[in-house]
Amino acid sequence: MAANRKLLAVAVVCAAAVIGVSGCGGDGGDSDPFDGMSADKIAEKASKASKDAGSYRMKGQMKQNGEVSDIEFAVAESGDCKGTMGSAKTGKAEFLSAGDASYTKADDKFWESSGGGSTAELLKGRWVKQPNKGGKPICNPDDMFSDKNLKKLKRGDDAEVGGAKAAVLTRKKGGETTTFYVAMEGKPYFLKVVNKGADGPGTVTFSDYGKSVDVKAPPASEVVDPAKLASGS
Repeated sequence: MAANRKLLAVAVVCAAAVIGVSGCGGDGGDSDPFDGMSADKIAEKASKASKDAGSYRMKGQMKQNGEVSDIEFAVAESGDCKGTMGSAKTGKAEFLSAGDASYTKADDKFWESSGGGSTAELLKGRWVKQPNKGGKPICNPDDMFSDKNLKKLKRGDDAEVGGAKAAVLTRKKGGETTTFYVAMEGKPYFLKVVNKGADGPGTVTFSDYGKSVDVKAPPASEVVDPAKLASGS
């Protein structure tokens, strides 16, 4: 999966279960910390800085099958994560990934849209547990901020994201355009990614890099036995 898709689709990945050198930055003035660098090199620095931060938060919207969903996640350095996703039409759900397993808890509308009324009743107020593929963390920063596909970028005019000055890097491939916003003050973190013209367009913003995120698995008493779910009992 391309890096931009990982940046935009982490919530969907979590739902299914559910990039520089460090310290490089500007002096807070009008100078350009990336002066003389190619867009690809800026992206490389952003990839490394964002990955090295370990933890972060992300918030945005994604569009799939004509429906816009709000997403909000907090990711720990370990790769554990927690958050919410949903819309008025499909319902809302909480997602949590801790250790080798992921958990989902949702409202009736969410379960009804995916499993019918009987499933919604069985799961009311409870978490459904699923093993993570390969037993690995769902929100692994190494995967999220991989620079493998951050190539052939072009730098545009600088912009602001939440009051912070950002370098704007754009990649076009076919009918898809992905725009990356990289912090120009402090460490060169990714601040925002916008994807247009793709099957799943969306926008996500990143914040709170390096701040502690606590993720704990829910109590066993609040978790549905997968065997009972499969049998419908």
